[in-house]
Amino acid sequence: MNSGRVIIVGGGVIGLCTAYYALKRGFPVTVIERESAGGDNCSLGNAGMIVPSHFIPLAAPGMMAKGLRWMLNPESPFFVRPRLDPALARWGWLFYRHSTERHVEASRELLRDLNLESRRLFAELDAEEDFGLVRRGLLMLCKTAKGLAEEVEVAEAAQQIGLKAKVLDAAGAAALDPAITMDVAGAVWFPQDCHLDPMRFMASMRSRILAAGGKIESGVTIDRLETGNGKIIAVSAGGRRFEGGKFVIAGGSWSAGLLGTVGLKLPLQAGKGYSLTLPTPPELPRLCSIFAEAKVAITPMGSALRFGGTMEVGGLDLTINPARVHGIIKSVHDYFPRFSERDFEGIAPWVGLRPVSPDGVPYLGQVDGLPNLIAATGHAMMGLSLGPVSGRLVADLLAGDTPFRPLDALAPGRFG
Repeated sequence: MNSGRVIIVGGGVIGLCTAYYALKRGFPVTVIERESAGGDNCSLGNAGMIVPSHFIPLAAPGMMAKGLRWMLNPESPFFVRPRLDPALARWGWLFYRHSTERHVEASRELLRDLNLESRRLFAELDAEEDFGLVRRGLLMLCKTAKGLAEEVEVAEAAQQIGLKAKVLDAAGAAALDPAITMDVAGAVWFPQDCHLDPMRFMASMRSRILAAGGKIESGVTIDRLETGNGKIIAVSAGGRRFEGGKFVIAGGSWSAGLLGTVGLKLPLQAGKGYSLTLPTPPELPRLCSIFAEAKVAITPMGSALRFGGTMEVGGLDLTINPARVHGIIKSVHDYFPRFSERDFEGIAPWVGLRPVSPDGVPYLGQVDGLPNLIAATGHAMMGLSLGPVSGRLVADLLAGDTPFRPLDALAPGRFG
């Protein structure tokens, strides 16, 4: 039995997976979450995809130019709200600095390995307690010949690093998923990708943690890390105080503010995303997919169908921008012609904030100068996909074990 309670700040997928694997190592664990018990967070309304196909980091060549063009369209999938904020300016500069082929080359095998190991762990977890993991792959659906040509390049890069990818014409895509009517030029199929219902997965992880003796404190917003003798001794919120031997900050987009109280200026921005879930869609595909040009993710979840998208960088703001939501809805008919905007009438949009690092690589590791503090955040659109592997890696660090691969590129202090 390991001694010293582990305090995990954050009840999203990273925090819960960390708690699960820490408990398996014998650590006593307390998870502290901002939301009420089982309440909404960024891990619940996402597209529920496990994506080895996402080996290219967000910071990649051409992203700055594409982002600037999108800024001019109020319904586009990307927007940065201009504001006088030194943290945003620093993040933007670092994003620009890392949008290079060299960075993609340096990151792609890391992201591949993390996602493939996480996929293996998802399968292991699903075998222990079924939460509906679907292993049929993902389709990148391309409306235009230009879009297909770009995705073919991604497929070739995937194959170069040992990932499976198959280029399909329109007839091939339709044959792979005949349950949905498509209007596309073609697609790329990534057979190693998977999908699930994130709410069902999160409920499963909560029940496992509680069954293993873990504690979950809900509705508590931690605002301070207490230090003493060169380490963290407690976290506090108003009149409540939680002591422990080891601490993990997995608070998503709120992590940077909390880590800033102990001197770590973590470059991190909140990327707002939306989703809409149709309980009775006109058609129900068997595979999850992404509209390549529109940047919209589509996932069947039981008899329902979820559409998600946008990356709106604008601080810790959960207000809904109707134009961005309309951009998602408007794109659906272009790819799935049996759908219309009327299908979305009365469907309330969900909104969540993804924690985005400037190089498109998560933060995961010990905080410099504080040996009992670990940061685990910055996963952007891959938070769900990288949940199990992140939790397992944090458990390795807590136990002093060597992770399955070096983590230097994930270091929270890598930007100085």
